[in-house]
Amino acid sequence: MTAEHDAIAALRIPNFRKYSLARFLLNASIQIQSVTVAWQIYQITKQPLSLGMVGLAEAVPYILIALYGGHLADTLNRKKIITTVCFGLAVCSAIFFLIANDTLGVLTRFGVLPIYGTIFITGLLRGVIWPAMFGFWPTLVTNKSQIKNAVTWNSSLWQLSASIGPAIGGLLLQPLGISNVFLIDASLLFSSFLFYRTIPYTHVAIEDKTEEALWPKITEGIRFVFRNELIIGSISLDLFAVFFGGAVALLPAICNDILHVGSFEFGLLKAATGVGTMLTTLTLAFIPLQKNAGKVLLWAVGGFAICIIGFGFSSIFWISFALLFLSGAFDGVSVVIRGSIMQLFTPEKMKGRVSAVNNIFIGSSNELGAFESGLMAQWLGIGPSIVVGGVISLFVVSFTAAKAKKLRRLNL
Repeated sequence: MTAEHDAIAALRIPNFRKYSLARFLLNASIQIQSVTVAWQIYQITKQPLSLGMVGLAEAVPYILIALYGGHLADTLNRKKIITTVCFGLAVCSAIFFLIANDTLGVLTRFGVLPIYGTIFITGLLRGVIWPAMFGFWPTLVTNKSQIKNAVTWNSSLWQLSASIGPAIGGLLLQPLGISNVFLIDASLLFSSFLFYRTIPYTHVAIEDKTEEALWPKITEGIRFVFRNELIIGSISLDLFAVFFGGAVALLPAICNDILHVGSFEFGLLKAATGVGTMLTTLTLAFIPLQKNAGKVLLWAVGGFAICIIGFGFSSIFWISFALLFLSGAFDGVSVVIRGSIMQLFTPEKMKGRVSAVNNIFIGSSNELGAFESGLMAQWLGIGPSIVVGGVISLFVVSFTAAKAKKLRRLNL
């Protein structure tokens, strides 16, 4: 097997393996935290809109700080940014633990407001860490011909953690209780912090040393994204599909009011999309996608939208699980192709800022989509709001296919 067809080429790099383990723990912990917070809030409020407010509480600070986070990633030591944020996220889980235990009567006196306040802090932290991670891990891949393989494994392991995290959270909620799950989550985040510290990394300031003002440096990344048809096309496609197809945010309400199942089944449904995405990205690691990548991307996002429409009509647990699994499988194609476009078409000196712009679109679209889903569910009902969102996502795919010619013709 030649080097360029070595399916595990990136995993043979020791520092990339260390990074992958640390990132796995980090993302699994974030997923556990997300599942537990959503379940806790819905048990307190019984309002779908309260689930949407979780997304809004995280998206607003994320958007506010992401561009500056990209600037920091291009100027400061990326490893220090990552370890500092990991430690901060562990502290946030410890705060969630104290709130859930109603320490000093905080939950009794203020209800869910302290929870939303802590979510706001996690949004700030996420807005800083993702650009640093985007620029950090490619420096660990010494052979640049292995970048596409590394993108695939990076996505696969991320999705594995995104699958395992919710399942663990849902499985532990009933026997251990909400507060103890937060305590376990804090321990995992601190472990991720320790693993990141073991990765050798020499900081090289990539940003030039001219006395250019901060804002022009930040907007340079925005201009680059909007002038690159491949990048803006793939980002926009995913943004609107996820924004209007964000049915997963309503899972606590769906489990409670439509499927009539408990926290364990909630964890399984939360994990279903990640499992589907993980299997797709693993398949693409062994069978790389090269020809007609743009057309495949458009078909995959269209398949995602159709699955969301079906999910909106379902009232049977296993059908709902299968549809979320398939939506994740289609999304896995989008993850790999979009990740490859971002890495292959972005200059090294701008990766932090371009990643920040991407994260504003993609990272915040999940949270803003959660708010949109919660708001629509409050007006239309849970099922109809999901169906309407899926139909809009399908329209977005059709519009993008007609307008983005370079994306449609893309080969990797």
